[in-house]
Amino acid sequence: MEYKDYYKVLGVDRDASEDEIKKAFRNLARKYHPDVQGSESSEEKFKEINEAYQVLSDTEKRQKYDQFGSHYKQYSRAGGQPEDFNWGAWGTQGQPRGGAYQTRQVSAEELEQMFGNLGGMGGVGEVGGMGGFSDFFETLFGGLGGSPGRQRVKRTAAQLDAQHEVEITLEEAHKGTTRILEWEDGRKIEAKIPPGVKTGSKVRLRGQGRRSARGGQAGDLYLKIQVLPHPLFEREGDDLRTEVPVGLYDALLGGEVEIAAIDRRVKLTIPPETENGKIFRLRGLGMPKMRNPKKRGDLFAKINVLLPRNLSSKEKKRLRELREMRT
Repeated sequence: MEYKDYYKVLGVDRDASEDEIKKAFRNLARKYHPDVQGSESSEEKFKEINEAYQVLSDTEKRQKYDQFGSHYKQYSRAGGQPEDFNWGAWGTQGQPRGGAYQTRQVSAEELEQMFGNLGGMGGVGEVGGMGGFSDFFETLFGGLGGSPGRQRVKRTAAQLDAQHEVEITLEEAHKGTTRILEWEDGRKIEAKIPPGVKTGSKVRLRGQGRRSARGGQAGDLYLKIQVLPHPLFEREGDDLRTEVPVGLYDALLGGEVEIAAIDRRVKLTIPPETENGKIFRLRGLGMPKMRNPKKRGDLFAKINVLLPRNLSSKEKKRLRELREMRT
């Protein structure tokens, strides 16, 4: 299993702040988003960038990742096999007596205690979903190098209920989507995810949980939604925020620019003398409300004035004349 240097993937220092990590992700996501590049290599790169962001933007995952990194040489000496790695030593501070680590086989029960109920161990997997996390990520945060798309299933107090984490894109959250889920016994479920779901939303599928050994009523399956970050939009509840590049002359003299909303392209009128950073509100172009999908939040467009580059001598002369007129 290959070690993933998530800091290197995002191009940030190991002590980078949350804002620095977020900024690095947004820049790289814009560059490598499959809709922009349209190549298989860019899709793989985008998955790698997203995986790094999923870890480093989450305080708990980042701490676990940093702690693992400090013991990675020990992991390498174990032959790079997760079952031969001394996970107990990883969970403690310092080095065992004698100056050397001991390795042994770790049972599934011990791994479950350390990481929670891991995906693929008596649970439900996802067919045809986003998935795509590396074996390294699955080992640390969701499984033992299982197949992409395998997610964790947690027992609830009802014992027959189950929970399954599902990742969707912002576009899928906007229009709604479906996932085909498969239990390890071969039972398949077509799960419908309604429009407007947010990260943390739970979708209840009645009677689709674990089956009773005595033939009674099955439990419920709860889908816990994780909406992936988007390179163009930031979500705040049902509202969306985006940045709109505007040329200097359009900002000074006024004009019209075409901008992307989540489901269409719209024209935005720029009044004369629009200041950099001004925010325009476009009503009804945000996310649908989960309980009433016919109603939508708003889109807030922040103006980012672009200064002209590579000015000709004639342009510079005109600008000097304008400066003299203004002073």
